[in-house]
Amino acid sequence: MSESAQEPTPGTGIFGPSVDAFDERVDQLLEIVRSSKTAGRVFLAASRLGDFSVVWHLIAVSRAMTGRKRASQALAIAALLGAESLIVNQGVKKLFKRDRPTSSGDDRFEVRTPSTSSFPSGHASAATFAAVVLTTLDGKKSAPLWFGIAAVVGTSRAFVRIHHASDVIGGAFVGLVLGLAVRPIVKLMK
Repeated sequence: MSESAQEPTPGTGIFGPSVDAFDERVDQLLEIVRSSKTAGRVFLAASRLGDFSVVWHLIAVSRAMTGRKRASQALAIAALLGAESLIVNQGVKKLFKRDRPTSSGDDRFEVRTPSTSSFPSGHASAATFAAVVLTTLDGKKSAPLWFGIAAVVGTSRAFVRIHHASDVIGGAFVGLVLGLAVRPIVKLMK
């Protein structure tokens, strides 16, 4: 375990002993994978590309190059991601005061140090939100691609130890709810 890890008393987290046990078990499983240089590169890149939803903006811009309609969709996607970030980071996260598993991530992986609560994961929320929006625009056949990318981005946050696994699940749930809420608007962009 990393030197920067905080060792809380088991079962004293804000979500109770069952969630603490789940988070600890997932962290132990991820520790096995953390020894892989390939996994380290993939998840570190995913974590960094998830900062400020860069990966989703890059995808929107690349889609925009394929036609005028997609260019207008790219602007709408950027606006929707901005609104999602505002809701999660300035709204939902302020309801929780959860400590992160480490103060600045695992020492083996250099990541940006967030200043907000650990719960829910903003990366996981934005990733799931973007996957819902893009799947709505591109159709159900695109879902494995968009949700696959979202899963890697979300998992990366637990991998680099800047979030608990339950933060990632909570973030994915928030992103799904917000994504489904904007689906009627997104369908108008098709």
